[in-house]
Amino acid sequence: MDKLIRQFLEYLEVEKGRSIKTVENYDYYLNRFCNWGKVSNPAQITAELIRSYRLWLNRQTDNYGRGLKKSTQNYHLIAIRSLLKYLSKQDVKSLAPEKIELAKIPERQIDFLEGNDLERLLEAPLKTEEKKIIQLRDKAILEMLFSTGLRVSELANLKIENVNLDKDEFTVRGKGDKLRVVFLSNQTKHWLRQYLTGRKDLSPYLLVRHDKAKGKTEPKNLTPRSVQRLIKKYSRDAGITKHVTPHTMRHSFATDLLTNGADIRSVQTMLGHSSITTTQIYTHITNNQLREVYKTFHQRKRRKDS
Repeated sequence: MDKLIRQFLEYLEVEKGRSIKTVENYDYYLNRFCNWGKVSNPAQITAELIRSYRLWLNRQTDNYGRGLKKSTQNYHLIAIRSLLKYLSKQDVKSLAPEKIELAKIPERQIDFLEGNDLERLLEAPLKTEEKKIIQLRDKAILEMLFSTGLRVSELANLKIENVNLDKDEFTVRGKGDKLRVVFLSNQTKHWLRQYLTGRKDLSPYLLVRHDKAKGKTEPKNLTPRSVQRLIKKYSRDAGITKHVTPHTMRHSFATDLLTNGADIRSVQTMLGHSSITTTQIYTHITNNQLREVYKTFHQRKRRKDS
């Protein structure tokens, strides 16, 4: 079994092009399952064994007595199902992968900003007493997160050469090493230009830590954690009570597109989601908009005649 799992993980890395982190996660989930069930042969994987394992996973708790989230339980099952699909292709006798059904996950509640809250957050960096270069950098960060929908890790790793301000778009390498096109608003281009013009260092990174730079040492690029702290600070300064993160800005980007008429497939592409299912978490946000469309257009003739 160890040999088959190793071959499967190599297949994921080489043939399927999965990231090292994904391969490591699959390795953990599969070994956890095999150690729990004392599985030494694929033929030992049965529907009854999977049922017992699901029950065991559902009863696991942490130090605070909290159980595993349904999504986390599903990650374990997805890894097993993927292994079984691989074994089937290799004509290795085991449980049919379609026998494993995933648990139903409660609809995700997502936070996003709009209206005055969004405007106050975007203006917050310019109202601080920070050095001008930091004001410009942080303003560019907020505008960029809202106008591009970039993940915080994607933003933090950008280099100046990656972003051509003479164009309205650039290419970013996202999750799973996938490339996608990202678009820049005029506002974002303006603030990026202002920020880069004020830079005196030679760092290749788009966003750097000016407050820590001394002497001739080139400043380091901002980490995702640093960006998270900045967002938290500015949301507090703007008087926003909800918990705001870089991902809240990504949600706001997607919500803004959908409520202004973008189709779900286009939003999927711009967010870099491999599955439309992931993007569909945003559709319930537009329910209010749909309600207004219904009231405006449904049975218009009846209302006129009555």
